[in-house]
Amino acid sequence: MNSFYIASLVFLGGGLGSLSRFGIGKLISNFHVSKFPAGTFTANILATLLLGLTVFFLKDKIDSNNFIKYFLIIGFCGGFSTFSTFSLETITLFKDGLFYFGLMNIIMSLFVAFIIIWVLVKY
Repeated sequence: MNSFYIASLVFLGGGLGSLSRFGIGKLISNFHVSKFPAGTFTANILATLLLGLTVFFLKDKIDSNNFIKYFLIIGFCGGFSTFSTFSLETITLFKDGLFYFGLMNIIMSLFVAFIIIWVLVKY
């Protein structure tokens, strides 16, 4: 497999995933006003759901299909989800004295993501 081809799939998928995360964040901020980082939470949950559904429905094709593996799973889902922003927003909530929102962000993000993968993937 050509390394440039693989890198191109990851690059394009990651870019589209990042743009999708940005769009979700903007859309959510238009409808949801709160200290809770709903845009990041929504993007991370949607990325997890997409990853789980992909593995659930296409698990037999992932290793043999470069588009699914490199573009969709590594690129798009990786670009769409954002652990770094989740971490920064959580620390910012704690620094601002919003401990309830910070804890809820941690608990809800991890719990919902793990449940989605557990239900869909069932390794």
